[in-house]
Amino acid sequence: MAPRKSRRGQKRRGGSRWGRIIALTVLGGLGGAAALLHEAPSTGRGVAKSEVLSQLERLPVRPRAPKSGYSREQFGQRWADVDGNGCDTRNDVLNRDLSERTWRPGTRDCVVVAGRLHDPYTGAELRFEKANAAAIQIDHVVSLSNAWQTGAQALTPERRTALANDPLNLLAVDGPTNQVKGDADAAEWLTPSPDFRCDYVSRQVQVKTRYGLWTTAPEHEAMRRVLVACANPSP
Repeated sequence: MAPRKSRRGQKRRGGSRWGRIIALTVLGGLGGAAALLHEAPSTGRGVAKSEVLSQLERLPVRPRAPKSGYSREQFGQRWADVDGNGCDTRNDVLNRDLSERTWRPGTRDCVVVAGRLHDPYTGAELRFEKANAAAIQIDHVVSLSNAWQTGAQALTPERRTALANDPLNLLAVDGPTNQVKGDADAAEWLTPSPDFRCDYVSRQVQVKTRYGLWTTAPEHEAMRRVLVACANPSP
């Protein structure tokens, strides 16, 4: 008799339950970004094409609003289980982005205690260990502070929770590099690895489009430069 496979393992191979629930409830309107919900980060050129440039041109351009009133709590429970699969968002992202994973016994393949990450921001191969969890962090590609200052203050609490847990806006990355990034926008910080900048800026544009956020003038120009280079790569 073949060994019984865990229900969580079956769900992960299908890769659809999380995406279906979010798409039909708190997120909606996935458009061309839907594939990114189920795939590990891309490192290839060409991820940002003309449609993302068009999205960028439709984003409002305004000065950054004051940070007053911002707190992490404005974006809901930290790493909420928004899809109701019994596993919090942080571990869902680790399960998506890490390879060679091992899990804490009794968590039904949820709590990742070890694994390997190809860091999209630096291109380095990193080892994740739960005992040193800060070495690999989950980054909000559009930081929550940046989101707050570019329109998220006007969102409902439910939409802010969706933004904070949206897999399109979340990546497992090198912790020290993430600390350097902080809440910088594309005019202030881009990934050390040039090969990931197309995907990085494309994600930012799609997140800001999805949640009705705006860009500052310097941010808009920095995004445009990256996306034009992506759409017309050098030979």
